[in-house]
Amino acid sequence: MRAPDTVKLAVVQMHVTDQLEDNVSRAVQHVRDAAAQGAQVILLPELFENLYFCQVEREEYFALAHPLEGHPFIGRFQELARELGVVLPLSYFEKAGQAHYNSLVCIDADGTILGNYRKTHIPDGPGYEEKYYFNPGDTGFKVWDTRYGRVGVGICWDQWYPETARVMMLQGADFLLYPTAIGSEPAEVETPNSHHMWQRAMIGHAVSNSTYVAAANRIGTEVVGDLTQTYYGHTFVSDYTGEIVAELAETEEGALIHTLNIAEARKFRAGMGFFRDRRPELYGPLLTLDGVTRRG
Repeated sequence: MRAPDTVKLAVVQMHVTDQLEDNVSRAVQHVRDAAAQGAQVILLPELFENLYFCQVEREEYFALAHPLEGHPFIGRFQELARELGVVLPLSYFEKAGQAHYNSLVCIDADGTILGNYRKTHIPDGPGYEEKYYFNPGDTGFKVWDTRYGRVGVGICWDQWYPETARVMMLQGADFLLYPTAIGSEPAEVETPNSHHMWQRAMIGHAVSNSTYVAAANRIGTEVVGDLTQTYYGHTFVSDYTGEIVAELAETEEGALIHTLNIAEARKFRAGMGFFRDRRPELYGPLLTLDGVTRRG
């Protein structure tokens, strides 16, 4: 499927409550509003169905997970995609047998589910206790042929890894998307509470791959167990040179919409030569944990 020359992208920034129907209904309205403004691909934040429960380790939160088949709200978004003619990469908490995953389905503009991606990189730290809840993803990175181009999507912690972005670009992605839930750290954590570092990591992917990159974050303060976190928003779109071309503030709710010039990015990427000059035969240490290439 040939990519269109331009794609109108929307990335949604929203607050989240502990009520599934409230969150889903608000997400649906954001999708409708974005589609009414001409958006063709619409990205919602990570795990928008509930509070970011991974702040704490509690057995009861496993009950929030559901199998893909017969899922309580994915079918509703399939119908919405079909009605509006939009592509919806959609984050959800997946239960598969005895395993649990932080997952995403890509819904094409006719309502078809093109595939399922399970988050590859799982964080583990104060306020982000995801290794307690999620098995490491086993699908490998995914790029989907949609009505509006080849869409590559990583999930939150994936966005810090240049390997994620590079693999999706090697698989032919026209642009990269990252649904996210990120904000303040607990008081005892020494790492900075800064959206700048978060954005810079993804801007680096945009520069090194000569591609558009966009991230959708949540906003608001959420209390889970005995922890409180405030999510810093700053949903943004970077162009293929690393310039932030659209951004929401830390409390704004709504859809950030920008037209991606896919044809121009493709031309620029070829001219930069980053993919021409790669030397994959020398990258063996990347396949190890300690940097020592082992043979045989």
